[in-house]
Amino acid sequence: MCGRRPVTEALRAGRPVHKLWVAWGIGTRQEGIAGLLELARQRHVPVEEVSRERLDELAGDHHQGVAAWVTPRPYLALEQLLDQVSAALAGQRTRGNLPQARERLGVPWPPLVLALDEVQDPRNLGALLRTAEAAGVDAVLIPEHRSVGLTGAVAKTAAGAQEWLPVARVGSLTYALDQLKQAGLWVVGTAGEASQVVYDTDLSGPLVLVIGSEGSGLRQTVAARCDAVVRLPMLGHVESLNASVAGGVFLYEVVRQRLSRRNLHRQSG
Repeated sequence: MCGRRPVTEALRAGRPVHKLWVAWGIGTRQEGIAGLLELARQRHVPVEEVSRERLDELAGDHHQGVAAWVTPRPYLALEQLLDQVSAALAGQRTRGNLPQARERLGVPWPPLVLALDEVQDPRNLGALLRTAEAAGVDAVLIPEHRSVGLTGAVAKTAAGAQEWLPVARVGSLTYALDQLKQAGLWVVGTAGEASQVVYDTDLSGPLVLVIGSEGSGLRQTVAARCDAVVRLPMLGHVESLNASVAGGVFLYEVVRQRLSRRNLHRQSG
């Protein structure tokens, strides 16, 4: 793993970090370095100063002067994800289980899962993970085949968000969506050719939001599992958005609707 933010978040999240390498003369005054080294000291992680050439050998040439040897991030099993969803739907998820920002909302936050149908670009996956974590997604679901996993490039783009967001990797995305539907979640796919606009769709309940791949979008078999398929209104000359950009817009429409529900709840109270 490399990069200041990914390594810092790995340390903050408690992921086992076996060793930290920093470039000679990087200086603790540079942004993020002092805090990173203090976290390493608190967690008794050995730190070695090496040349930038050695860091290039260890981590490529985009390391920002920092690299770490970490234990690989485990994937969440589908059964674990279903257990978490069932517990949340049954009201067993307490305020203490949620990030403070969501605790302050003062209203329940229904389960929200982001499913990615064969997203293969690590930068897109990393950007989606970063947005998903910020938007209150509980877990991300990706298929094992024809999909990028939690690589170092993904971690770099995600800027540490993958440390706080469970990612489930499954053999069959369609089977996983069926199981989540049976658990009580509404499955909404996204496609440019859909007739239904996302802003006319209620996304405030327990939800799986499905984003398609960069080139071909949602596979037909995946779209067939969705309870609804929605699109963004495209008002210019371009016909589609980058997968991570579109995913961010869809996710924050979910957030907007849930916050609107909170405001209505407060007004009625």
